[in-house]
Amino acid sequence: MCTHIKSSIVMTKFKHILVGSLLLTACAHTPVNQAVQPDAGDQTAQTEPSVQTEPLAEAPPAETPPVLPSVKLSSDLLYEYLLSEVASQRGNDTVAVEGSLDLAKKTRDPRLAMRAAKLALQFGQFDSAIGALKLWRDTDPSSILARRMLSSVLLRSGKLDEARDEFANLLKADESHSAQNFIQIYQMLATYPDQAAALKLMRDLAQPYPRVAEAHWAVAQLAQASGDMELALHEAEQARSLRPEWNMAVSLEALLLQKNNPQQGLDMLRSYLASYPDEHEIRLQYARELLDQKQFKLAREQFRYMADKNPDNPEFAYAIALISLQLNDFKNAEIELKQALSKGKKDQDTVQYYLGQLSEAKNNDDEAIAHYRQVKNGEFLVPAQIRTAYLLSKHGQLAEARQILHEVQTTDNEQRAKLAMIEAQLLREANQFDEAYRVLNQALEKLPNDIDLLYETAMMADKIGKPGVFEELMRKLIKIKPDHAQAYNALGYGMLERNERIPEAMKLVEKALQLAPNDASIMDSVGWGYYRSGKLDESVKMLRRAYAGNANPEIAAHLGEVLWVRGDKAEARKIWRESLKENPGNEPLLTVMKKFDPQ
Repeated sequence: MCTHIKSSIVMTKFKHILVGSLLLTACAHTPVNQAVQPDAGDQTAQTEPSVQTEPLAEAPPAETPPVLPSVKLSSDLLYEYLLSEVASQRGNDTVAVEGSLDLAKKTRDPRLAMRAAKLALQFGQFDSAIGALKLWRDTDPSSILARRMLSSVLLRSGKLDEARDEFANLLKADESHSAQNFIQIYQMLATYPDQAAALKLMRDLAQPYPRVAEAHWAVAQLAQASGDMELALHEAEQARSLRPEWNMAVSLEALLLQKNNPQQGLDMLRSYLASYPDEHEIRLQYARELLDQKQFKLAREQFRYMADKNPDNPEFAYAIALISLQLNDFKNAEIELKQALSKGKKDQDTVQYYLGQLSEAKNNDDEAIAHYRQVKNGEFLVPAQIRTAYLLSKHGQLAEARQILHEVQTTDNEQRAKLAMIEAQLLREANQFDEAYRVLNQALEKLPNDIDLLYETAMMADKIGKPGVFEELMRKLIKIKPDHAQAYNALGYGMLERNERIPEAMKLVEKALQLAPNDASIMDSVGWGYYRSGKLDESVKMLRRAYAGNANPEIAAHLGEVLWVRGDKAEARKIWRESLKENPGNEPLLTVMKKFDPQ
């Protein structure tokens, strides 16, 4: 008992000593009759707490200083203030928020109400924040900031009806800044989960302000987010008609027109730029929309205009270069890419990659390799290494090409499988079929269920005379991916080529055609299957469809053979010769012609 009493006395004495000391300090800087206020380090009197995630459209207007209550600076008030401040610094949110809100209620000082709101928001106590913000609004009715923050917090708390009332009061209380306020309200509503509800709220708010362009613009934005494109376009048109010089209204309407009437959107942007040629963002939008519509020459003109206005900006030179590549204007593309490089475009690896592509287009493989070797990082590193390997292989340096592929730093199994297939392709082109199969099979051991690897390995097995392995892998592929049309086709066609199990082969290729009814190569297989089954008329009909869809020399060889066997030798000879003219040296064509028409 005595110990407890002694402890209480000591704590009481300590409290009075602390408060007395702080009072002396406060009195040295503060008039005795001045109300309690935050210390100099607390910027809440000048700064809004972090409620919005988007920046404000413009700086809010300066507020009239509030009418302050006449409250004497008592030791109890100061102690309560300091207690909440210490609790805040130590993370004791309950004590900090409750103490600051209690102090604001006792003093009815709007600055302390704002401080309580700040603390509540800081600790995520939205109900307390709403209470503090309402107190701030009530004690300083002229504060637009209080109303704006209260509206925002009500919205975040899902109190849509209350938020609507506060937004309406805010607009009415600050009609001279209604344009700015509508944009700020839109910024708050843009992230509201229920966009349909947000749109309804904004339409309610905008209804009394038919002559405010920003109100229509805000409705248009939310209508677009809600999927009501007709309303969005109508409101955007209203905004532009009220403020034809406003770039944001023009930009939005053009954007909305892009889907259904892109040329009208382009015409609007062009007309606007005729009156306001220095509107950089609109010109950039115009250039990009021209690109979307594949109007490359006009787009390049716009980027060149911007490049002339910003001669030190490498991004424009780079954009112009890529458009020139689209236009096959290799001379200008090279000049512009080198300009982007000399002006210090940050992503020089990308520029070097496109310079390599350009050199390939000019058939200058050595120069292309030199550019590809300059790509050190970024998204084009692996493509540059692959192109380097391909070009080296093309010039007989297969060993070096393979070494480059082996040094590629892969990041996932998809890349590993792709590199194995690329290496196999290089080996196949060098007629090293057994080694190509070994590379693919080795990769398949590590990635046994990779769809593309299974297919390529199976096809290579068939190429080197391993029909059992081919069939096993194709059936495994079909089991993993039952809708893989090309697997059914390859498996069935293999049987047809070997002239074995024809009924089973026909089921496989017909299944493939069911999965991909417009694939000419599968039509060819089905037609060839009819031929193997003795159904010549059906075969010719199907092969004609295939040849019409793809004048492939192998399809021509098949169609000609069936026509010849059916007795239509003149037409068969005509098809073979026309196809051979387009594909000189084609082995399947030469083989069938030598077999049936060795003239």
